[in-house]
Amino acid sequence: MRYFGNDTWVYLDGEFVKADSTKVDFFSQSLHYGYSAIEGIRAYNTHNGTRLFKAEPHYDRLRRSCELVGIAFPWKTDDLVAKTYQLLDKNNLRSAYVRPLVTTGHNMYLTPATESSIIIAAWEWGPFLGTDLIRVSLSPHQRPNPNSIPPDAKIAGQYVASIVATTEATKRGFDEAILLDSNGYVAQASSNNLFIEKDATLYTPSVGHIFPGITRQTVLELGKALNIDIVEKPLSPEDLLAADSAFLTGTATGIVGIAAVDGTVFPENWVDTLGATIQRAYKNLTLEKENYQVII
Repeated sequence: MRYFGNDTWVYLDGEFVKADSTKVDFFSQSLHYGYSAIEGIRAYNTHNGTRLFKAEPHYDRLRRSCELVGIAFPWKTDDLVAKTYQLLDKNNLRSAYVRPLVTTGHNMYLTPATESSIIIAAWEWGPFLGTDLIRVSLSPHQRPNPNSIPPDAKIAGQYVASIVATTEATKRGFDEAILLDSNGYVAQASSNNLFIEKDATLYTPSVGHIFPGITRQTVLELGKALNIDIVEKPLSPEDLLAADSAFLTGTATGIVGIAAVDGTVFPENWVDTLGATIQRAYKNLTLEKENYQVII
């Protein structure tokens, strides 16, 4: 798909400019080394108008990602949220995916560049993995070791591993890849967190080797509000294959159910699972049909 046209606006370092007029610094560390930080935010068309879902936590996390790897971040969260709403309005978008990106300046040494820029783009985009149940495969590729790059930093360069894993899985006919961590436990999908259901309890890999997503955290909060037991613990591949059901979570994806892992089909009918209950509650929350914010 094409993400911008002649009339698409982006926000770049304090100004709204046409997307096709921006210039690339061919000597930036972002281009040469993947030294940049990204975020993903959803805007939903609700009965209260266009609403960004948890924009403040997303921009706070973008700041934290930059701080963890030494990228300058001089911008204020409130200003970025306001500019994002202006950007949506300029592009006449009511429901959209928003991509903030912090890039770094030119420096061919392996030390932090002193300059950084922020660009915010937005486009219409449906659920990343669609709305039907998906088929996933255990990947031969691992999640990056947390001792190399902080696992809770959303750094662009880390997504090379995700691209490699997804490419390998899709070539074999699957929709998504499930990566293990360096200890052999299930970590997450290429860009989504994983939950499994077993005996009326939800389980999700504990933090340390995973990217702790904001949608994942929302599911934990919804589980508490709905009296659903959710346990964070290391999960083996055998735990995954023996589950009653499973689903993925992420800002771009939302919540999507998994039909099967490799040749193993989950026995529970998706509409009867705890994941489906969470999925419905999450949709109501993002569309502001029910005010779970009072609870969580």
